[in-house]
Formats: sequence, C-alpha cells, structure tokens
Amino acid sequence: MKIEKALNNNVAIIIDGGEEKIVMGKGIAFSKHKGDEISPDAIDKTFVLSSPDSLNQFAQLLKDIPYEYVTLAQEIIAYAKTTLGKKLDEKINIDLTDHIYTAVKRLKDGIVIKNALLWDIQRFYQDEYTIGTYALDVIEKKFGVRLPDDEAGFIALHIVNAELSEGNLEDIYAITQIMQEIMNIIRRTFNKDFDQQNVYYYRFMTHLRFFAQRLINKTTYQDEDDMDLFEMIKKKYPSSYKCTERIKEFVKNRYHYDISGEEEMYLTIHIERLVYKS
Repeated sequence: MKIEKALNNNVAIIIDGGEEKIVMGKGIAFSKHKGDEISPDAIDKTFVLSSPDSLNQFAQLLKDIPYEYVTLAQEIIAYAKTTLGKKLDEKINIDLTDHIYTAVKRLKDGIVIKNALLWDIQRFYQDEYTIGTYALDVIEKKFGVRLPDDEAGFIALHIVNAELSEGNLEDIYAITQIMQEIMNIIRRTFNKDFDQQNVYYYRFMTHLRFFAQRLINKTTYQDEDDMDLFEMIKKKYPSSYKCTERIKEFVKNRYHYDISGEEEMYLTIHIERLVYKS
C-alpha cells in the first residue's frame, strides 16, 4: 500500500483499488512521504467514507486530534454497535471523536456545559444513554478525568443521530422535544406516570421516536386497506383514541403536520398498551 498523503505520524491517506482510504496505526506514517509503502500489518484501522466531503473532514480531524482520542472513540463506537446490534452512520466517526476531544479539553479548562435535555435523554434513549455512561467510564480510565453526566447525554444524542442516519443533531433535539410534548399529553390525559423499564414503554418510545422523525421530515404513510381495522380500533380503545386525537390536534396546530389515519391507528394501539399494560 502506497501513501497518498501522510496526515501525521499515525494516520495517512492511501489509494487502494483506486479508492481513497484513511489508515491508522501507531507510527505508521513516521518519516514517510507520498509514494512510500505502508505494511498492512502496521494498520490498526481502515476508514472508507462514502463521500469526499466526509473523507476530507475526517482527514482534517485526524490530523489535528491526538491518536489516543481517535482510538478511544473507535472503542466506544464498536461498543455501541455491538450493544445496539445496529449499523451506525459513518459520520459518527467524525462527530464523536471531535466531541470527546473537545469535551475533555473543555473540562480541563474548567468549562462545563449543561445539557438541558438530559432528563429526557435518560428517559427516551435509555440504551444510548447507557452507552454514554460507558463512554464516561472509558474516558476516565484513559485520561484520568470524569466528565459530568451531561456529557453522557450529549454522547447518547450523537449515537441516536447515527442510528437515524438522516438529519443532524438539531433534528435530534427537535425530535426529543416532540417526544416530550406528546408524552406530556398522554400523562395529563390519563393522570399517570409510566415505568420506564417496562417493555411496552420501551416499544412506545421506539415508535414515538420514528413518528417524530417523520414529523420533522414532513413525511407520512397511508394504507387505505387498514381503514376498516382503524374503525374497529377506535371503538375498541376509545380512551386511547381520544388521546390520539388530542395529539393530532396539537401536532397540527404546532407543527402544521397532518397525522395520517394509519399513523393514528398505530399511535392509538401503542398508547393503549402503554397505559393499560405498563
């Protein structure tokens, strides 16, 4: 493998099979220049990013950030993929590495940023938040500093963003806000708090997350074949349907989004399970 560009002692861009790749390994590019060979055995990690922009952004990041932060971020990303059993969007390599480096640097400078959504993140994204707390443990072990729980929340949002693969962190904040608003409507309607460890709560949060994403993206789905079933659901679960209608009115007034009949039906079913089985 021949070097196209050495970014620093530990990172280089190579051309492999006509494709640009970023390779990383301790000292692999030390005293090396364009055209020099790199042994495959010396490479710890290879990154293949689908867009030139992402490749250039990541290359610049790797050039400026110490090697140990990159390897630590990769450890956390690998743990997240294994824990969630999901692929994550490639931009997590850029976003999480940059965030961890910046967060540690801020803390060492005595700067702490509060996460206004921390409580909601802990409720709505429990798996991702657990990964965030794992990341704090790994960071503390590696660098000897303990980041606040707020940072576990920020890390969780980066992971959620990579799961959804579309949109950006601004969208994730908006999605979380919508989820909070809808949960408040349900809580007030039934005058009930919910067990966050219950399987029906977890399933509802998953449904609500993707509903909120469709709302943000202004996309919907409609299957007229299910309308007879919807009529039956309305009669069978009148209280949950009434709650759904309140949500529909709120979403229409606040976000100018029309909930389809099919979305109403599934929302009603999930609310029924959440309220009466959790």
